[in-house]
Amino acid sequence: MEADKIKDSIKRASQDLFRKFGYHKTSVNEIAKRAKIAKATIYKYFDSKEAVLHVLLMDYIKVSVDELLATTAEVDEETHLSNLIMKTCRLSYTVCNEFIGWDFIRESTNSQEFLKNLSNELEELLVHSFTEGPGIRPSENYQQRIRFLIKCSKNIVFSFAFTSVSDSDVRKNFVSFQKEILPYLVKAAIQV
Repeated sequence: MEADKIKDSIKRASQDLFRKFGYHKTSVNEIAKRAKIAKATIYKYFDSKEAVLHVLLMDYIKVSVDELLATTAEVDEETHLSNLIMKTCRLSYTVCNEFIGWDFIRESTNSQEFLKNLSNELEELLVHSFTEGPGIRPSENYQQRIRFLIKCSKNIVFSFAFTSVSDSDVRKNFVSFQKEILPYLVKAAIQV
């Protein structure tokens, strides 16, 4: 029981600091200080600061996906797929914006590899959730459509992070994606 409290304390402290300062600007010492534990205690429960981030992100993503599935209304397939992908893109944006930080994403090779692995895990979680979740009645080729849309969208969305100069550029790119690219992706997916 005590171990769970310590682990939760580390996660809460990390989440607060990552959201306030970004992943790169948060040190393990600051996490330990905020959690009111010794720095070595963090390494007893997590292999690295990156491992703490990974656990936080997966927890956040799982809760967000559950909420996303719960709010999906019965509409035509094209609207359904568009809504699902936009919500997924917003989730990716929130993860990058609130937990990791755009500067770190653009400047660090480590973050790019971490994001690649995270996006692959996210893709699998989303495909599984969107095709086998409660209340889902997938049409023919639905899983292929979802996988196609998620792969295309994640590549486009993550390219925003690596090519944008400022946070406002990232937001503009998301708006552009929603209005100019997503409708064509969805139409292509429905053709599958």
